[in-house]
Amino acid sequence: MAGTAPAPMILLLLTAAFFIQAQTKLQSSGESFTSVEISQKGLNFVKDLLVTKAISSIIPLELAPIKKSMKIPFLGGVQMVLSNITIHGIDVGSSSYVKPGDTGIAIVASGITCSLTMNWRYSYSTWLFPIYVSDEGSASIQVEGMEVGLTLGLEIQEGTLKLSLLDCGCLVKEISINLDGGASWLYQGLIDAFEEEIESAVENGITKKLKEGTLKLDSFLQALPKEIPLDDNGSLNVTLVNVPLLSNSSIGFDINGLFTSSRNAPVPRYTEKNSQSLSACEDPPKMLGISLDEAVFNSASALYFNADFMRWIVDKIPDQSLLNTAGWRFIIPQLYRKYPNDDMNLNISLSSAPVIVISDRGIDSTVYADLIIDVVEASEKITPVACISLVIRTSASTKIIGNNLAGSVRLNDFTMSLKWSKVGNLHLYLIQPVIWTFVQTVFLPYTNGILGKGFPLPIIHGFTLQNAQLICSNSRITVCSDLNYTDSLKQISLI
Repeated sequence: MAGTAPAPMILLLLTAAFFIQAQTKLQSSGESFTSVEISQKGLNFVKDLLVTKAISSIIPLELAPIKKSMKIPFLGGVQMVLSNITIHGIDVGSSSYVKPGDTGIAIVASGITCSLTMNWRYSYSTWLFPIYVSDEGSASIQVEGMEVGLTLGLEIQEGTLKLSLLDCGCLVKEISINLDGGASWLYQGLIDAFEEEIESAVENGITKKLKEGTLKLDSFLQALPKEIPLDDNGSLNVTLVNVPLLSNSSIGFDINGLFTSSRNAPVPRYTEKNSQSLSACEDPPKMLGISLDEAVFNSASALYFNADFMRWIVDKIPDQSLLNTAGWRFIIPQLYRKYPNDDMNLNISLSSAPVIVISDRGIDSTVYADLIIDVVEASEKITPVACISLVIRTSASTKIIGNNLAGSVRLNDFTMSLKWSKVGNLHLYLIQPVIWTFVQTVFLPYTNGILGKGFPLPIIHGFTLQNAQLICSNSRITVCSDLNYTDSLKQISLI
């Protein structure tokens, strides 16, 4: 039924999983680094899609039996019963809309038609003839011009979305009844007297389903997790903060959006950014906009740095000769003299979390790392011989893969300085080409292999991004996208 469409619509709003902001920012009650908005185009898409799903979940709908008694001159008391009254089909057509308002969302559908079937039974006895007369048969009913409307209230309660039914109603304007079986031609006029009762039964039955569906959906929303696990190291905080942001053409949500550690590691503090309008998604208009502050990316950087994820030992590179002291005999002669023809490892560790900066020119990051040169002697003893500090500056590009935000980095430049050495002073200008080769052939491919997988955006299962665009602005990345629907919601009962 058209009135049940808000159920999956709200599922989409969460994500996610939950979705950039309306034009008016209300008073803040928590830190928000991700914001999500569904535009009018997006609301219309979800409404049209899920009206169909709602209809499939509501029919067949069986209504309560209707009984009626009356006295007719010369006939006496007449008993009439309508049973097995069942709605089998609903056609909403195109006359429906969803509209955000000051207090919630209004969903209205008009010009609805639906078809019903029923059984009828008719009995009476009269003093003229000492016999009991009865007849029965079936009937088909056609409802025309039905209107359904409801208003849903939205609020944030303990980090999740609270849904309430502010108002709902159903109005049947016209009904026609056609009897079949028995002496139906004789009783058609009497059965027509049931029109008001049938109209009332249809209206009450659909309204009841709306209320039941709203309660069930609210329970579902309250049970949604506030964190999305990523791996053993951490999760994404999808707690909703502030209040839903409603304009006359969009619905927006603020999400914490930071990566958090599952090992109770200290989490850096970030300054909450001022909310920004996602006007960038208006040309051409898109269904959905997701805005992520650079603090989201820096929280991921800090998470994996604190988890000791950003350190590794390199013992294989494309030019393996560079991992033997013989390959360095002209670069660091004293290394070769002290450890002739010994294999080497490069022990890489980041000295601090990479710093990510987003601007309208793109995404830049600075990586601070220590490179320790280890010698592996014949006895498999590993001896650190020198440590070089690196400052690597990269630029990043982003892309959407499925519902993930992925990317890759390229090297802009790097600087190096000697931190300590056990093989005397090093001429860094001689070492620089070797380090450049290492960064280009080992560090960047390794990093891009991780970034290429991406991390999930807050979008609920069953919906996928389509024709997504990425826009970089001052300290933010905005994803503007239309949506596609898959069949992942088939198992969700809306009513």
